[in-house]
Amino acid sequence: MDDKKIDIELDRAELVVADSDGDQPDNYRTGELVVGLDIGTTKICCVVGEVSGNDIEIIGVGTVPSKGLKKGVVVNIESTVDSIREAVRLAEEDAGCDLRSTYVYVGIAGNHIKGFNSPGIIAVNNREIKQVDIDEVIAAARTVKISENQQIIHVMPQEYMVDDHTGIQNPIGMTGVRLVTNVHIVTADIGAVHNLVTCCNKAGLEVAELVLESIASANAVLSRDEMELGVALIDIGGGTTDLAVFCDGTIRHTCEIGLGGHNLTNDLSVGLRTPLQEAERLKEDYGGAISSVIKPNLVVDVPTVGDREPRKVTQKVLVDIIEARIVEILEMMNSELVASGQKNKINGGVVITGGTGLLPNLVELAEQIFDIPVRIGYPTGMSGKVDVLHSPRCTTGAGLVMFGRDKRDEMSRKENTLVSRVKDWIKKIM
Repeated sequence: MDDKKIDIELDRAELVVADSDGDQPDNYRTGELVVGLDIGTTKICCVVGEVSGNDIEIIGVGTVPSKGLKKGVVVNIESTVDSIREAVRLAEEDAGCDLRSTYVYVGIAGNHIKGFNSPGIIAVNNREIKQVDIDEVIAAARTVKISENQQIIHVMPQEYMVDDHTGIQNPIGMTGVRLVTNVHIVTADIGAVHNLVTCCNKAGLEVAELVLESIASANAVLSRDEMELGVALIDIGGGTTDLAVFCDGTIRHTCEIGLGGHNLTNDLSVGLRTPLQEAERLKEDYGGAISSVIKPNLVVDVPTVGDREPRKVTQKVLVDIIEARIVEILEMMNSELVASGQKNKINGGVVITGGTGLLPNLVELAEQIFDIPVRIGYPTGMSGKVDVLHSPRCTTGAGLVMFGRDKRDEMSRKENTLVSRVKDWIKKIM
């Protein structure tokens, strides 16, 4: 067979490999559109990004109040579907595109989620390590017994070891007798996953992947230097608070608790005897994390139920209620850091994100509790309609788009590797 005919056959093989995975649509595989869907307890945010290389341009955002979820878990499918449809409709109008049957990256949270580390080892018999070996050792690490009602949603390599050499990030091309890895595995309740995917499907969307919300948020707010030095990301959502610890450039620990910004609102509603929507408004307008800095003579009108006149309450009383709950959440996060053995590794400090990150004096309170530097995380690294996303409330939606971009690049590299292997095989048999 002549060289020209070989090239034609190889091109055909490349096309077959590129089209062989029916799990992704054409627009995704070209890397043009990546859609992130943050389905939270208090809001649903749909973010549409156009990807060119590593650059992301935000072309559409749709945000609506969330109905049908409690502590990150779907409790009413019909209400959740309606909210998703409305968020997607707004994003479509903003982006000028149709997202029906589009593959989306969906955030998942809830205290049903579990994270743990697991090792894997294979023999490579003193030869050069290839991608297939990486895949095999990761598969060995994920072969671990988990609860029957849980399923794996993430397997994230932390490091590799080739014989006695440790701390390796990419062992491809190295030579050794054995290859070892440590991975961080995240699992979620099967029922919760099924209900979340069902809601997306009923809303006319296909789920490309479920992504732990703290992992998604990390993409949007953490710098590479922070991940190398060691950093704890605390994402305080409406129904849950998520913790993700990074060190040496990789994930080390994750944790979820069933407390969030909605608990602050509920505490105000009960403590001040005011409707939830009024409690939310009071929290946003007059809330704070430290009551001792509030002047005691500042008075707030608090609406009551029925036809009663609003009551007069000092702002300090209002902030006292909020402070008690936010202290509880931050102390639980600090205890988790200590128990996990990661507290002394986060030399880059703590980054807080999520809507509660907008609470005045939160940084000062957190620094008192953690005794290390704290900052509020805002989404970065994108262009386009970024003004809409420039808030701790939107970090998960923005991070999901970034996750989708990185996943696209990863799939492209694997396809190129597979195409190269096909070409090598064809050349060998010619």
